Amino acid sequence: MLIGLTKRMLLETDKRLLWKLVWNMGIKGIRSVQRHKKRLKKGQFFPPYLYISIINSCNLRCQGCWVDVSAKQQKIDVPAMNRMINTAKKMGNSFFGLLGGEPFMHKELFDVLEAHPDAYFQVFTNGHFITDEVAKRLRKCGNVTALISVEGTEIVSDTRRGKEGVLSATMEGLQNCLNNKVMTGVCTSLCQTNFDELLSEKWVDRLIDMGVLYTWFHIYRPVGPDSNPDLALTPQQQRKARQFVVDMRCTKPIIFIDAYYDADGHALCPAATGFTHHINPWGDVEPCPIIQFAKESIHDERPLDQVFNESDYLRDFRKTAAEHTRGCIVLERPDLIEALADRHDAKDSTARKKALEELRAASAHSSQYAPAMEPIPEKSWAYRLAKKFAYHDYGVYDEHFNEENWIDPDDNPREPESELVQLG
Repeated sequence: MLIGLTKRMLLETDKRLLWKLVWNMGIKGIRSVQRHKKRLKKGQFFPPYLYISIINSCNLRCQGCWVDVSAKQQKIDVPAMNRMINTAKKMGNSFFGLLGGEPFMHKELFDVLEAHPDAYFQVFTNGHFITDEVAKRLRKCGNVTALISVEGTEIVSDTRRGKEGVLSATMEGLQNCLNNKVMTGVCTSLCQTNFDELLSEKWVDRLIDMGVLYTWFHIYRPVGPDSNPDLALTPQQQRKARQFVVDMRCTKPIIFIDAYYDADGHALCPAATGFTHHINPWGDVEPCPIIQFAKESIHDERPLDQVFNESDYLRDFRKTAAEHTRGCIVLERPDLIEALADRHDAKDSTARKKALEELRAASAHSSQYAPAMEPIPEKSWAYRLAKKFAYHDYGVYDEHFNEENWIDPDDNPREPESELVQLG
């Protein structure tokens, strides 16, 4: 598998782009994690990886989307982006995830990418704005990978994403990237309508045949104003997805990304471990993209490194999440997020100003943490080594987690509002 993957990387990608990936994301990315570990030992904090939603606008209306895509357009301007990225680079960071809305609707996106050739960017996109010309410019930049979302068949995609002709436009953007030898990935938010179709060897083989170099299976999260909880996966389906990824990593010459398990198969939350936090289009600093409450901003007078290091709100989030579950606290215990926002008087950081209302209406759901089931460890020595060295829980759960505090979401009715703060 590794020989096949290495051969594909060398033959199917521009060599200059491959070097940028290895150096800026790989070697420097590992350094950033090591600096993160050292900071934690000193009681200091700055996440080694930042998710940045650079714009709220999008041409689609996806089910389960938490972004204010219909609101007046808001984007992070280039000077603010450059200040934020430069501060992060001083802290050792080199890898950034750019989200939206649809990032390619930000007309100055390339100004940012081109201003930081010493960093690496992963752009989460629906692919609709990636013309051949755009793909050529991505190749010229060299420091960016397009992660293109595919959500199912034509009919499923139209329903999931609120528009007709979605899949064909996505595949056209994907092919433009591949034609120009851009480092390209495909991600899928697994849900009830695409689970059997896309969690399959047939789909993975098709991606390989096309020239896609990595794939990422997310788990659908029923959040936002149109949460559609009926699309959420069962615990058994989530386990099946985990087993599929572990098995395919040993047999297929394509990289499988996951963000919710360590090398031994134990669940984790990247935000709870401090691996990443999120910046929204208004510049608000949030624990993660789906927790839309904030106390601090990149526009604060304090430098961003101080903002992260001194935030009682973010520190309390990490502690609260780690105390109660190794999974997703938003899905399992939305009441604790409400209590957290109340304790810190955190503002609703959405444009619609209904995040609290949505949180109170949310039902508890299972997440990646399932203590009743045996963990599924990595079989591939390469993935085990990579995760042991760079991606694990950094001792956060050893310090805080007590399994007695964990409540099975299926047995956790919403508590009366008066008791919410006590639960936190």
